[in-house]
Amino acid sequence: MSEGLIYAGIDEAGYGPRLGPLCVGLSVFRVRDWQAGDPAPDLWGLLSSAVSRSIKERKGRIPFADSKVLKLSNQLKRSHPLIHLERGVLAMLGASAEMPITDTDLFDRLAVALEPHDWYDTDCTALPLAGDCNALRLDAAMLRNAMASAGVELLALRCVTIGESSFNAELRDRRNKADVVCGAVRAHLERVAHLAEGNPARVICDRLSGRMRYADLVASATGTETRSLEESARCSRYAAGEFGVQFLPEGERKHLPVALASMVAKLVRELAMVRFNRYWATRNPEIKPTAGYWQDANRWLHDMDAELHDSERQTLVRMA
Repeated sequence: MSEGLIYAGIDEAGYGPRLGPLCVGLSVFRVRDWQAGDPAPDLWGLLSSAVSRSIKERKGRIPFADSKVLKLSNQLKRSHPLIHLERGVLAMLGASAEMPITDTDLFDRLAVALEPHDWYDTDCTALPLAGDCNALRLDAAMLRNAMASAGVELLALRCVTIGESSFNAELRDRRNKADVVCGAVRAHLERVAHLAEGNPARVICDRLSGRMRYADLVASATGTETRSLEESARCSRYAAGEFGVQFLPEGERKHLPVALASMVAKLVRELAMVRFNRYWATRNPEIKPTAGYWQDANRWLHDMDAELHDSERQTLVRMA
């Protein structure tokens, strides 16, 4: 007998920068009252007492949305730029277990493995960076009650990180940046297939660049004959038995698990860059922090030129 639907989302953060890791997030839920033939669940609707689709609509609830929307400008003075990202991720983790209180705790919970470089091997960062633990515990309790009432269970939150060295090595081998992400997506699909254990599963993945064909990727991850149902600008859909996978643009706007995966990936990357900037500030106290994106990365590399050894520059700068 089916135990409902396994409903998962996959999204990345850090595809474009020159500095820092590429992060690919995964969230997996079980929706118990789903029946075969039903459309994908609307978790925003099912959990509406605790979650919202946007910051403006929150009214005390927790917003789950595209991380690019939830991540606030670093120029703001009154709000920490990560306040909404960490609220959603930490509350979701706290709804099912003890809440992480440092970035090391968070990385352990998400199975994050940063590359062993000096710039990541710094003191841990206390969480939350914004707000306070008591407010987050109330958020977690609110979310826990809403999920219990709706028959929704969190099965997994994960983040695969592709560090600078691995990114460059894979890019040399594969010659395509989207192919580098595919390895992390495959690992996430394998985990969802394991969690599903033959039960119906639906996985929504944000489209990788402009790619439309993913049948081989799905087949290799599931070990099951895969049918291509659609490969168009709108959507790429595949079925491997009861295991359905969609790759679509802006999936985080239509599926809460994709939004949460986006939030996980972005929060992990931002916390990795906190460590990055903390380390380099010990080498050059005058250096301004960087988020690692191209224009600002070029500024940072110029300002750090005298401090960087050639081997460090070769290691920390991504090729594309």
